[in-house]
Amino acid sequence: MDFRLTEEQTMWRQTVHDFVAKEVRPHAAEMDRTATFHAEAFRKMAPLGLLGLNIPEDLGGAGVDAVGAALAIEEFGWADGGTALSVSAHNGLGCAPIALFGTRPQQERWLPTLATGQKGLAALALTEPGGGSDLAGSVECTAVRKGNEWVIRGSKAWITNASVGWMVVTLCRTDPAAGRHGFSLIVVPTDAPGLVVHPAEHKMGVRASPTHALTYEDVHVPADYLLGQPGEGLPQTFRVLDGGRISIGALSLGLARAAHEEALRYAQERRAFGAPLSQIEAIQFMLADAAMQIEAARWLVLHAAWLRSRGEPHTVEASMAKLYASEAAEAIGRNAIQILGSYGYSSEYPVERIYRDARLMTIGEGTSEVQRMVIARRLAEAG
Repeated sequence: MDFRLTEEQTMWRQTVHDFVAKEVRPHAAEMDRTATFHAEAFRKMAPLGLLGLNIPEDLGGAGVDAVGAALAIEEFGWADGGTALSVSAHNGLGCAPIALFGTRPQQERWLPTLATGQKGLAALALTEPGGGSDLAGSVECTAVRKGNEWVIRGSKAWITNASVGWMVVTLCRTDPAAGRHGFSLIVVPTDAPGLVVHPAEHKMGVRASPTHALTYEDVHVPADYLLGQPGEGLPQTFRVLDGGRISIGALSLGLARAAHEEALRYAQERRAFGAPLSQIEAIQFMLADAAMQIEAARWLVLHAAWLRSRGEPHTVEASMAKLYASEAAEAIGRNAIQILGSYGYSSEYPVERIYRDARLMTIGEGTSEVQRMVIARRLAEAG
């Protein structure tokens, strides 16, 4: 396995970095303070392919592999956690099911428009008010086939991009008697009659990314809006989540980088006890640990992305990458605040926002506890 980036990948990463440094990072504090979706930045993303990372080039997307997508999301995470989350959810959760499981006519119907962002972003609706990580046991949203339509009834919670979306790929029970084989993913346009997008949630962090509860009140969609075959929804979802966890790992890596850069800069400039903070052993240890954690997280993320790009099994590797990178980002954010002291606790400095953004990463896409369960179960199966 060779982790050295190709010249094309290096140029791609630099292109994304230059874009976010100019269009996203300077506005991150304001978008967070006002809990505002950065619509202007999203309008500028499409020409670079940033709204179609996993959409084939012949359908208007960038057509990058999992490594290329991870590199892009890392740079967004470095710039702003909230904007990064909406980019990640659009590409890795909303567009991915259509790109992976849609028929060619379905892909041609939806993906080119999603790559432009002109009608809005894509979202994935899994979680429900009464459940979280246990999808098979908690999903009560149903879809009943009536003639040439599916009629959907139920509720979803904590759905990213719903208010700025064009469609929501929704996990429904299509055969309640079939157990784990009774779920399906169905594309639901956000303007479908009966779909209610509730007001945005008030959140601790990633505030530039809108999150909503949804209610499906007898929502009718055409029968051919179902992806794949009826009953394939759960394994489809798990495959999508494997990619999503790599993306959250990459986003966490970007947050960690940003926090470390701020802490290192401050430690080099601030003096205490007659010397820069960076010469105090306790501070040096925090900075050294952060550098080590960032490097380890990068290898885990790239490893998982490399496996995915080759079509190899990567469920455990994706969980490891997400788990380690998200917990590292939280720890590095915490220590960055500690290094900056009272300034770190102030919203005048970015580390408090980065820390708040990083806190979600150990929860979304499966909590840290769930990731450990996934890893442990696969170890037991292999043993």
